[in-house]
Amino acid sequence: MAVPGFYRRILPSPPAIEFASTEGRLLFSEALQSGTMEGFFKLISYFQTQSEPAYCGLASLSVVLNALAIDPGRKWKGPWRWFDESMLDCCEPLDKVKAEGIAFRKVACLARCSGAKVKAFHTNKSSLNDFRDHIIQCTSSEDCHLIASYHRKPFKQTGTGHFSPIGGYHAGRDMALILDVARFKYPPHWVALELLWEAMDTIDETNGHHRGFMLITKPQSGPPLLFTLSCKDESWFSIAKYLTKDAPVILESVSLNSISDVISLILKSFPANAENFIKWVAEVRCKAEDKEVLFISDEEKARLAVKEGLLQQVRETKLFNYVSDCLSSCCGNDQSFVDKDSSRKIAASVCCQMAAYLSESLGVNKGRFCKSACVKCLNPAGQKPITLFSGTVISDNAEQKLDVLIPVSLSSSSSQIHSSCCIAQDSCVAVPPGIKDVLSVLLLALPPNAWAGIRDEKLLANILDLVSNENLADGLREEVLHLRQQLQFLVGCKGGGEDDEFVLLS
Repeated sequence: MAVPGFYRRILPSPPAIEFASTEGRLLFSEALQSGTMEGFFKLISYFQTQSEPAYCGLASLSVVLNALAIDPGRKWKGPWRWFDESMLDCCEPLDKVKAEGIAFRKVACLARCSGAKVKAFHTNKSSLNDFRDHIIQCTSSEDCHLIASYHRKPFKQTGTGHFSPIGGYHAGRDMALILDVARFKYPPHWVALELLWEAMDTIDETNGHHRGFMLITKPQSGPPLLFTLSCKDESWFSIAKYLTKDAPVILESVSLNSISDVISLILKSFPANAENFIKWVAEVRCKAEDKEVLFISDEEKARLAVKEGLLQQVRETKLFNYVSDCLSSCCGNDQSFVDKDSSRKIAASVCCQMAAYLSESLGVNKGRFCKSACVKCLNPAGQKPITLFSGTVISDNAEQKLDVLIPVSLSSSSSQIHSSCCIAQDSCVAVPPGIKDVLSVLLLALPPNAWAGIRDEKLLANILDLVSNENLADGLREEVLHLRQQLQFLVGCKGGGEDDEFVLLS
């Protein structure tokens, strides 16, 4: 039996005032004259309707990220780099968001992982006056936008928790303009700021935390280029807790005599699936059926060259040598790290990511797998060789050929590459990112106090010198600082209760 469904909802007014109404237009005109609609035009230029009933947080964030002109660093469709809901998956699987929605802290996490600067506040850690000050600040600038997390009930609207960007503020009437991303349901509307605060000052029943608001701005530097942290895997918090809380206790519990002892102990004590917490960033390209020849633009080559430079910088650090030696000897029998750097393992990992990428792009979440995956090495005449993983992903009834551009670093040994499933040219001897690289970068990104448990003062000084940012090349230093901030932000996002500090600068 066909269900007729709904065509929009009538906006309850009062308490809201529809933006397009006569009164709503007057409020807009007066606020514009007062200078508190400065961010409106950027937001409305990139405004979008949420594509799923539970995607309000993702849609709100997509609008803000595009309004701030933050480059995602990866393609959306065709040659275009652009933020879309389908790309915001680093902190929560899209199928879970589609089914359950997303928590306030995870939206803040997504914003940070996408390269934005975030200050997030639960209402129990702020006040109405503070909120008013922040709204005035953001609506008076094109460079700051505010996303509110609120409950619809105080507005007499149907539904429960919701996210939307704030498009403006009317000082005389003390009203905020909500750009509701559920445009299929309600149009943009003005509401009294006190009522909006009341709607935010509610408990999210899924996690027991207060809702709130976040200020999102564009940082001076871009997001990490080669490595990023991921909290998509359910074990991520245990890994983050180990790195920031448990490691100092473990280091203090035993007598350590050398740098190798320290690195060995840290790696042996790692929780399972530690490699899922830090990922290296690859560039996925959908390939048309009738186009087997791969064209790589100058811009793509330049980005790939930067990533390869970063990878080389990682491998030139002294820490990388210690991690490599440790994984080859003391951790050689640990199944957590066995054979992680073989090209077959790497290809399998990329293949799984390719399958997930296609599934999320098409909005399906089951029946996905990758076939015909192989490693290729292109060696254009007179140009630097380019390595890519190529395969066909099948998800439900959809099939798509994909190529993934892989940053590589030259290696003195060809064994890792030539053990892979397919090589285009024997002369291509290069090694893509592996477990040694990600673990080295993860250790570099630890805050200095993570090593504080080392009791031997001389050994502690040697470790701090080994991981010091001052000893890193410029590009790698920026990458490590990004990851360190991301780690601190993720730990703050998780929190254990409402007393946890969450006013975090990223």
